[in-house]
Amino acid sequence: MRAIWNGETIAQSDDTVVVEGNHYFPRRSIVAAHFAESDTQTVCPWKGTARYLTVEVNGQRNVDAAWYYPAPKEAAKQIADRVAFWRGVEVVE
Repeated sequence: MRAIWNGETIAQSDDTVVVEGNHYFPRRSIVAAHFAESDTQTVCPWKGTARYLTVEVNGQRNVDAAWYYPAPKEAAKQIADRVAFWRGVEVVE
């Protein structure tokens, strides 16, 4: 699977975990140079607290376009150390 935004591959892996229709990529598979931590956090009752990342490609920013759970609850332990995408980031095979 590949995650693409603004014409650039920002993550690629053969090992994604699908939860609620979202592909969670291993954290090590993202191109770190394209990501910056955000202050945004949300809470999911069964997954825990999500943190967000802003994607930056070719001088353009996609604020909070990626998220991860630094300490997922037991029911979501399969997404530990993984990142998912939205807000126009295309996930393709």
